Amino acid sequence: MDYETRAADQDHDALRLWLRLLTCSKLIEGEVRRALHSEFDCTLPRFDLLSQLYREPAGLSMGTLSKRLMVTGGNVTGIADQLEKDGLLVRSNDPEDRRQIQIQLTAKGKREFARMAAVHEQWIIDLFSGLSDAERGRLYALLGSLKASMLEHTG
Repeated sequence: MDYETRAADQDHDALRLWLRLLTCSKLIEGEVRRALHSEFDCTLPRFDLLSQLYREPAGLSMGTLSKRLMVTGGNVTGIADQLEKDGLLVRSNDPEDRRQIQIQLTAKGKREFARMAAVHEQWIIDLFSGLSDAERGRLYALLGSLKASMLEHTG
């Protein structure tokens, strides 16, 4: 039973819409998790951490990564420990604040993530292939309007 099937016909359309969005998001996330594990023996949190570092060649502090990934510092440390052991990232002291630890991808980490990211992108393309280009464009625009409305509403 997915989130959407919990809604009743008499529920407000906003509630049913939210449950449909949540269901779609969870279905996509579940497929990405399954494919990452199957294809690369990688977890989604590990992929997300690699992605953040890939976009910041100079590296990021553990605290910044924690905020961006919306997880505790302990979660980031655990993932970083494994990635470091696998030779995908290195740690160093922040030159401006020696109390801070910076982490960045190694050349091997950049290569491995680039390979995974290309395959990941194709998975996402495939998952949205049931929609036409025009439908994807409309959905993107509508979700952009929803996001703007939510940001305005939530401050």
